[in-house]
Amino acid sequence: MNRLTPLGAAICAILAAAPLPAFAADPADADVAVREFDRVQVTATRTERAIVDVPASVDVIDRERLDQTLARDIKDLVRYEPGISVTSSFGRFGLGGFRIRGLDGNRVQIQTDGIAVSDAFLIGSFANANRNFVDLDTLKQVEIVRGPASALYGSDALGGVVAFVTKDPVDYLGEGRDAYFGLKFGYEGDWRGLSAGATAAFGGERWSGMAAINRRTGQEPGNQGQGRGTGATRTAANPQDRDSASVLAKLEFTPSADQRLRLTAEGNRDAAQTDALSLVNATTRSLQGDDRQRRERVSLAHEMDAVGAGLADSLSWQVYWQQSETTQDTDELRTGNIRRQRRFEFDQRVYGVLATLHKALGGGNIAHDLTYGLDASWTRTEQLRDGVQTNLNTGVSSSTILPDVFPVRDFPLSDTTKVGVFVQDEMRLADGRLSLVPGLRIDYYKLEPEIDPIFAADNPGVPVSSLGQTRVSPKFGAIWRFDPDWSVYANYAHGFRAPPYNDVNLGFTNVMFGYTAIPNPDLESETSDGVELGLRHAGKAAWFGLSGYYTDYRNFIESLVMIGINDQGLMVFQSRNVADARIHGVELKAGMDFGALSDAWAGWSLRGAAAWARGDNRTDGVPLDSIDPLRASLGLAYARDDWGVELAGSFAAGKDRVSDPGYYRPSGYGVADLLAHWEFAPGARINLGVFNLGDRKYTDWADVPAGVAATSPVLDRYTRPGRALSASLTVSW
Repeated sequence: MNRLTPLGAAICAILAAAPLPAFAADPADADVAVREFDRVQVTATRTERAIVDVPASVDVIDRERLDQTLARDIKDLVRYEPGISVTSSFGRFGLGGFRIRGLDGNRVQIQTDGIAVSDAFLIGSFANANRNFVDLDTLKQVEIVRGPASALYGSDALGGVVAFVTKDPVDYLGEGRDAYFGLKFGYEGDWRGLSAGATAAFGGERWSGMAAINRRTGQEPGNQGQGRGTGATRTAANPQDRDSASVLAKLEFTPSADQRLRLTAEGNRDAAQTDALSLVNATTRSLQGDDRQRRERVSLAHEMDAVGAGLADSLSWQVYWQQSETTQDTDELRTGNIRRQRRFEFDQRVYGVLATLHKALGGGNIAHDLTYGLDASWTRTEQLRDGVQTNLNTGVSSSTILPDVFPVRDFPLSDTTKVGVFVQDEMRLADGRLSLVPGLRIDYYKLEPEIDPIFAADNPGVPVSSLGQTRVSPKFGAIWRFDPDWSVYANYAHGFRAPPYNDVNLGFTNVMFGYTAIPNPDLESETSDGVELGLRHAGKAAWFGLSGYYTDYRNFIESLVMIGINDQGLMVFQSRNVADARIHGVELKAGMDFGALSDAWAGWSLRGAAAWARGDNRTDGVPLDSIDPLRASLGLAYARDDWGVELAGSFAAGKDRVSDPGYYRPSGYGVADLLAHWEFAPGARINLGVFNLGDRKYTDWADVPAGVAATSPVLDRYTRPGRALSASLTVSW
């Protein structure tokens, strides 16, 4: 565990030594049309297409919007994107991952430059590996595909895809500019965070490169809980010190005008030290958490715009290595002068290759744009829990902390092979008014467990199972442009998620407590079948999009289902395919450029979005708790060449459907934010934001853990921060 390659160790050393005054500045902002559907994306079709030419729901958040909204983490990223939320937990572990149309966790694929980030994994109260492995300041764009996307991205894209796209040297070097230097400084009031970073880029006839170093420090993210004592009645956030750093370096070689070679090295490090005052009780006198996570990756990519071969007009390929590590230490002092020290480790190391080819074909009245390729990865996953209990009076130590005898693995060392081949054809008919987009992907998934002495000692005689599956994922989309400004689209997509290592071979036996968990080699992949219909308008003054979707999910895997009593009298638990679900909803996005209507309104614009969804667990006949309530956002903005201001609102209805009538259901809310930016000199810009202007006390459903009772006396734990000021200053030359 915790092994690093020399290059990975070098990246970590850079991160650990990163000085505070560093933060990536941004190049001069490009003009961005208020018409959202003009934005170009790649993720939904693996081709560069404007959103209006995609038969699916896609969100594109560019660098300018990230700066304007002062987004520092993934929850800020989707603040004004109804239908998408980010889960979080009170007390220690913070942000979790994305929730898209009611699906979250590892059912949403998250990737950086096409490379999937590591899985989430949690077990018990002291182990929680999340998927928050990105520094938003290294990004130039975020693309979010809503709904099943396995036809292009394979397993884990059951609920959708979140694609982070990092900056390149060309993003800093304009026409005739061969060097760039920038600094950025920031403050975020909701967690008293300070940030700084530096970026340098250079370019020449053949070679170009960039390096960006960022650093953040701060304290616990705030809420509006007023209980600041110790113990179970505490509602204020636990005291916390947070620190993070990142480095992004790219070197690009351009041997000719139509091809590029790019070497990328990236590293992220996050650390948090928590004084868990809310867990102090008659038995636990104090509990300290020390949580660290890091990710390093190295990739080599090659792009060719003019292949000159019959099989392809253009191609891109990438080979990569990535390692992600989560280490969480818990130091607990208990009555009787007993000290318990626990450690949780979760590591994933992956090697992969990606290749995408494009070929344009003409045939009669039909134009074809063929996209096909290969996506293969080999992943090693290791998890470990360790601990020791010491009697500070006698000095006697023991590795037994019931019900565990440490060290333990909750699943064996696991090697996962994923190989997928995909093909998609974008066909244009009727003089371009009609587009048909069929696609197909074939995935091979293989899981190979390895029993080591730690797993064998903790699970004597428990067998483990290998797994091999092949899945076919089709999709079909269509767009009809019945007017120059109007179009309708329809989309069918099949999604799947292969049985994960920790469910196939979840294993532990505890005779004292009377239970055992056994593997399940017969697990089937989780699947989804979804249809979506949409109407879009992209005019000179306004844009508008309305979509409705309906998705069936089958064979959801539930962990630790009790299936009976074995011959030894132990309760037997096993992961099983048991849950079916149905989710449907409606989403709206719209905007208006008032200046296009009259010169007197030049600079004024309006944007808004709303999402409503309903989901049901058809196995148990109850609502799905992961469905967010009706949410909406609205922003009124005024912008000039060098400054602008926006009044942005976020709104939510009360949560009205839960699986148990005794569960807590937050009330609806409306929150206003004030955003402003000013370029007071060439290359110098200030962004300001005052969030929750009215200091409203409210709760986001994504922050409420499962099963919280409506009668709980500590509901204020899950409130969002009150009024907070954030600011950033960027300078470049």
